[in-house]
Amino acid sequence: MSKVFLYFKTPWMAGAGLLFMCCVVFAPLLENFFIWDDDSYLTKNLLLNDIDGLKRIWLDLLATPQYYPLVFTSFWIEHKFWSLDPLGYHVDNVILHCINTVLLWRILSFLRVKGSWLAAAIFAIHPVQVESVAWITERKNLLSGFFSFLSLYFFLKFYNPDKPLNFNEDQNGERPWPIYGVSLFFFICALWSKTVASTLPAVILLIHWWKQNCIRKKIFLMMIPYFTLGFVFSIITIQLEKFRVGAIGPEWDFSFLDRLLIAGRALWFYIGKLVWPNPIIFIYPRWSIDDSIWWQYIYPVTFLFLIFLLWHWRKNIGRGPLTAILFFAGSLFPALGFFNVYPMRFSFVADHFQYLSCIGIIVIFSSGVDKITGDKKSLASFILLAALLTTLGKLTWNQGPVYKNELSLWKDTIKKNP
Repeated sequence: MSKVFLYFKTPWMAGAGLLFMCCVVFAPLLENFFIWDDDSYLTKNLLLNDIDGLKRIWLDLLATPQYYPLVFTSFWIEHKFWSLDPLGYHVDNVILHCINTVLLWRILSFLRVKGSWLAAAIFAIHPVQVESVAWITERKNLLSGFFSFLSLYFFLKFYNPDKPLNFNEDQNGERPWPIYGVSLFFFICALWSKTVASTLPAVILLIHWWKQNCIRKKIFLMMIPYFTLGFVFSIITIQLEKFRVGAIGPEWDFSFLDRLLIAGRALWFYIGKLVWPNPIIFIYPRWSIDDSIWWQYIYPVTFLFLIFLLWHWRKNIGRGPLTAILFFAGSLFPALGFFNVYPMRFSFVADHFQYLSCIGIIVIFSSGVDKITGDKKSLASFILLAALLTTLGKLTWNQGPVYKNELSLWKDTIKKNP
């Protein structure tokens, strides 16, 4: 149990604390309007007007910019309640992020991750999350995260890596296959929201390696449907991103070596933004990639060396840090530049790309804090914890109005990235 619980009397109070922080720091978003491609997803999307549009959302792969039917269905339903009033859409985004925060906390607690409450709190209010919550179109991230958390939670209920059961029977002598089916269903829902969820089966295998120092054959076999579905949905997304959205042309004309350099630099960039979230920019400067420049190799080489060190030290420091780093890199893999995605026309990195992957780095930090502070609640640890969360909350509060409208967004972007 996270030692932060020492400051709360019950888990309900701890959960309420997470929700309160999340709602407070994102309150400025309720005054925001629509931005950038909210028009193609929402304001100018004629599919939201009638039942025929809803049918096309599900049955026509080319009806929307990407085949994310659950995202557009959520917009379709909301459109019936409040038409194009941005308030309702922003409220729902904040609610989804709040729910994701609590789900993350419960999953980390279930896995006995030290500092689980602190990790969830940082996930909730870190400034890099503003883009995913404030940008209505990024409902994709929030819904995909929501269903990914549910899918993972139910699979862990089906097969607890801390208390492995026979796949044929649970503790009551009954087969728990319905729980597995629920997990698979939520995984499909996650893919219907955003195909970045295709990394989830690899995450499940990683968790079991962390807990058991091996990946059992039965676990791997159980992941085959997940990997298959993830592969199919990913192929659809890659093709639509190229030929429907337009992620093709000289802006994406990179060799594999170039893409490896981009990936290595992006990994360190995202870690840097988590450690020092300043400046936060909607569109970051686009790097000049040149495989003839020696120092650009430093990024991928040092990251691979970090993985090697954590592997080498795993018997001394445990498999946790390596698991967290691999989770971070693996969850980011779809957005590391190996595949063409439209935002990379402007920049190779974006805050919303690490909405879920940031959990890996955050958990390393929160677990370390939990270990250092010890079992006693002290005034010093409380002050430091409060100072950290207050600082992150203030930065997030200040970042929200940047997304108020097109004018405020582009003024801030041009100011920071002329």
